[in-house]
Amino acid sequence: EEDLPLIRRLSPALCMEIGSGSGVVITALAKSLGPSSSYLAVDINPAACKATRGVGHTNGVSVDVVNGDLVSGFRKQMTVDLLVFNPPYVVTDSAEMKGTGVSRAWAGGIKGREVMDRLFPDLPHLLSARGIFYLVVISDNCLEEIEHVLARLGFSMTVLNDRKIRGEHLLVVRFVREKQCPL
Repeated sequence: EEDLPLIRRLSPALCMEIGSGSGVVITALAKSLGPSSSYLAVDINPAACKATRGVGHTNGVSVDVVNGDLVSGFRKQMTVDLLVFNPPYVVTDSAEMKGTGVSRAWAGGIKGREVMDRLFPDLPHLLSARGIFYLVVISDNCLEEIEHVLARLGFSMTVLNDRKIRGEHLLVVRFVREKQCPL
Protein backbone atom coordinates (compact mmCIF):
# COMPACT_ATOMS: atom_id res chain seq x y z
CA GLU A 1 0.00 0.00 0.00
CA GLU A 2 2.73 2.48 0.87
CA ASP A 3 4.20 2.08 -2.62
CA LEU A 4 0.89 2.69 -4.40
CA PRO A 5 1.80 6.26 -5.50
CA LEU A 6 5.00 4.89 -7.09
CA ILE A 7 3.06 2.08 -8.76
CA ARG A 8 0.51 4.54 -10.13
CA ARG A 9 3.34 6.70 -11.58
CA LEU A 10 4.75 3.56 -13.19
CA SER A 11 1.39 3.07 -14.92
CA PRO A 12 2.07 -0.65 -15.42
CA ALA A 13 0.76 -2.31 -18.56
CA LEU A 14 1.04 -5.80 -17.04
CA CYS A 15 0.78 -6.68 -13.34
CA MET A 16 1.49 -10.26 -12.30
CA GLU A 17 1.15 -12.08 -9.01
CA ILE A 18 2.83 -15.42 -8.51
CA GLY A 19 1.22 -17.55 -5.83
CA SER A 20 -2.05 -15.64 -5.79
CA GLY A 21 -3.67 -17.78 -3.09
CA SER A 22 -7.01 -16.14 -2.32
CA GLY A 23 -6.57 -13.48 -5.01
CA VAL A 24 -6.85 -10.57 -2.60
CA VAL A 25 -3.54 -8.92 -3.59
CA ILE A 26 -3.99 -8.97 -7.38
CA THR A 27 -7.63 -7.92 -6.96
CA ALA A 28 -6.62 -4.99 -4.73
CA LEU A 29 -4.09 -3.93 -7.37
CA ALA A 30 -6.72 -4.16 -10.10
CA LYS A 31 -9.19 -2.11 -8.06
CA SER A 32 -6.52 0.52 -7.28
CA LEU A 33 -5.01 0.82 -10.76
CA GLY A 34 -8.10 0.24 -12.87
CA PRO A 35 -8.66 -1.24 -16.32
CA SER A 36 -5.73 0.50 -18.03
CA SER A 37 -3.50 -2.34 -16.78
CA SER A 38 -3.77 -6.08 -17.43
CA TYR A 39 -3.69 -8.45 -14.47
CA LEU A 40 -2.33 -11.99 -14.42
CA ALA A 41 -2.32 -14.37 -11.45
CA VAL A 42 -0.49 -17.69 -11.31
CA ASP A 43 -0.84 -20.38 -8.68
CA ILE A 44 0.13 -24.04 -8.60
CA ASN A 45 -2.99 -24.91 -6.61
CA PRO A 46 -6.22 -25.25 -8.64
CA ALA A 47 -8.31 -24.28 -5.58
CA ALA A 48 -6.30 -21.06 -5.24
CA CYS A 49 -6.89 -20.32 -8.92
CA LYS A 50 -10.61 -20.78 -8.42
CA ALA A 51 -10.52 -18.51 -5.35
CA THR A 52 -8.59 -15.83 -7.25
CA ARG A 53 -11.13 -15.90 -10.09
CA GLY A 54 -13.97 -15.64 -7.58
CA VAL A 55 -12.49 -12.73 -5.63
CA GLY A 56 -11.77 -10.84 -8.85
CA HIS A 57 -15.28 -11.46 -10.15
CA THR A 58 -16.91 -10.49 -6.84
CA ASN A 59 -14.96 -7.22 -6.88
CA GLY A 60 -15.76 -6.46 -10.50
CA VAL A 61 -12.22 -6.65 -11.85
CA SER A 62 -10.76 -8.66 -14.70
CA VAL A 63 -7.92 -10.96 -13.64
CA ASP A 64 -6.56 -13.67 -15.92
CA VAL A 65 -5.71 -16.72 -13.82
CA VAL A 66 -3.31 -19.49 -14.79
CA ASN A 67 -2.82 -22.77 -12.95
CA GLY A 68 0.93 -23.26 -13.20
CA ASP A 69 4.31 -23.42 -11.51
CA LEU A 70 5.96 -19.98 -11.21
CA VAL A 71 6.53 -18.67 -14.74
CA SER A 72 7.10 -21.95 -16.54
CA GLY A 73 5.26 -21.91 -19.82
CA PHE A 74 5.40 -18.12 -20.15
CA ARG A 75 7.51 -16.33 -22.70
CA LYS A 76 10.01 -14.26 -20.82
CA GLN A 77 10.19 -11.18 -23.02
CA MET A 78 10.65 -8.45 -20.42
CA THR A 79 6.98 -7.49 -20.41
CA VAL A 80 5.97 -7.57 -16.73
CA ASP A 81 5.97 -4.09 -15.21
CA LEU A 82 4.86 -5.12 -11.73
CA LEU A 83 5.53 -8.53 -10.18
CA VAL A 84 4.34 -9.54 -6.71
CA PHE A 85 5.43 -12.77 -5.04
CA ASN A 86 4.48 -14.01 -1.57
CA PRO A 87 6.26 -17.35 -1.84
CA PRO A 88 6.19 -20.34 0.43
CA TYR A 89 8.97 -19.14 2.75
CA VAL A 90 8.83 -21.32 5.86
CA VAL A 91 12.06 -23.25 6.46
CA THR A 92 11.24 -26.96 6.08
CA ASP A 93 12.70 -30.18 4.76
CA SER A 94 12.59 -30.31 0.97
CA ALA A 95 10.27 -33.32 1.23
CA GLU A 96 7.49 -31.14 2.68
CA MET A 97 7.32 -29.23 -0.60
CA LYS A 98 6.31 -32.28 -2.59
CA GLY A 99 2.82 -33.49 -3.35
CA THR A 100 -0.38 -31.56 -3.75
CA GLY A 101 -1.26 -30.82 -0.13
CA VAL A 102 -1.72 -27.48 1.55
CA SER A 103 1.91 -27.52 2.73
CA ARG A 104 2.94 -26.35 -0.74
CA ALA A 105 1.46 -22.97 0.18
CA TRP A 106 3.95 -22.43 2.99
CA ALA A 107 6.76 -25.03 2.84
CA GLY A 108 9.82 -23.31 1.41
CA GLY A 109 12.42 -26.04 1.81
CA ILE A 110 16.03 -25.32 2.73
CA LYS A 111 16.35 -21.76 4.11
CA GLY A 112 12.71 -21.39 3.04
CA ARG A 113 14.05 -20.38 -0.36
CA GLU A 114 13.80 -23.31 -2.72
CA VAL A 115 10.78 -21.92 -4.57
CA MET A 116 11.93 -18.30 -4.72
CA ASP A 117 15.44 -19.34 -5.75
CA ARG A 118 13.90 -21.06 -8.79
CA LEU A 119 12.25 -17.80 -9.85
CA PHE A 120 15.19 -15.43 -9.45
CA PRO A 121 17.11 -16.42 -12.64
CA ASP A 122 13.98 -15.63 -14.71
CA LEU A 123 13.58 -12.07 -13.40
CA PRO A 124 15.93 -10.30 -15.88
CA HIS A 125 13.97 -11.84 -18.76
CA LEU A 126 10.53 -11.45 -17.20
CA LEU A 127 10.53 -7.87 -15.90
CA SER A 128 10.35 -4.91 -18.25
CA ALA A 129 13.19 -2.37 -18.21
CA ARG A 130 11.21 -0.34 -15.68
CA GLY A 131 9.75 -3.35 -13.89
CA ILE A 132 9.36 -3.57 -10.13
CA PHE A 133 9.46 -6.83 -8.16
CA TYR A 134 7.92 -7.08 -4.68
CA LEU A 135 8.86 -10.06 -2.54
CA VAL A 136 7.70 -11.20 0.91
CA VAL A 137 10.34 -12.96 3.01
CA ILE A 138 11.08 -13.82 6.62
CA SER A 139 14.40 -13.28 8.36
CA ASP A 140 15.12 -17.04 8.19
CA ASN A 141 15.31 -16.72 4.38
CA CYS A 142 18.69 -14.90 4.67
CA LEU A 143 17.77 -11.58 3.08
CA GLU A 144 21.42 -10.58 2.60
CA GLU A 145 21.94 -13.66 0.43
CA ILE A 146 18.81 -12.86 -1.59
CA GLU A 147 20.04 -9.30 -2.07
CA HIS A 148 23.40 -10.61 -3.28
CA VAL A 149 21.82 -13.10 -5.71
CA LEU A 150 19.59 -10.41 -7.23
CA ALA A 151 22.42 -7.85 -7.32
CA ARG A 152 24.36 -10.29 -9.52
CA LEU A 153 21.30 -10.31 -11.79
CA GLY A 154 21.33 -6.50 -11.96
CA PHE A 155 18.76 -5.56 -9.31
CA SER A 156 18.94 -3.32 -6.27
CA MET A 157 16.85 -3.87 -3.14
CA THR A 158 14.90 -1.67 -0.76
CA VAL A 159 13.26 -2.97 2.42
CA LEU A 160 9.77 -1.46 2.55
CA ASN A 161 8.23 -3.13 5.55
CA ASP A 162 9.80 -4.91 8.48
CA ARG A 163 7.65 -6.30 11.29
CA LYS A 164 7.25 -9.20 13.64
CA ILE A 165 3.98 -11.07 13.29
CA ARG A 166 3.10 -14.21 15.27
CA GLY A 167 6.71 -15.21 15.84
CA GLU A 168 7.84 -14.42 12.27
CA HIS A 169 10.08 -11.55 11.33
CA LEU A 170 8.33 -10.60 8.08
CA LEU A 171 9.77 -8.26 5.45
CA VAL A 172 8.46 -6.82 2.21
CA VAL A 173 11.23 -5.88 -0.20
CA ARG A 174 11.26 -4.13 -3.56
CA PHE A 175 13.72 -4.84 -6.35
CA VAL A 176 14.36 -2.66 -9.40
CA ARG A 177 17.00 -2.85 -12.09
CA GLU A 178 20.15 -1.05 -10.95
CA LYS A 179 20.27 1.00 -14.15
CA GLN A 180 16.68 2.13 -13.66
CA CYS A 181 15.97 5.72 -12.71
CA PRO A 182 15.89 6.27 -8.93
CA LEU A 183 12.48 5.78 -7.34
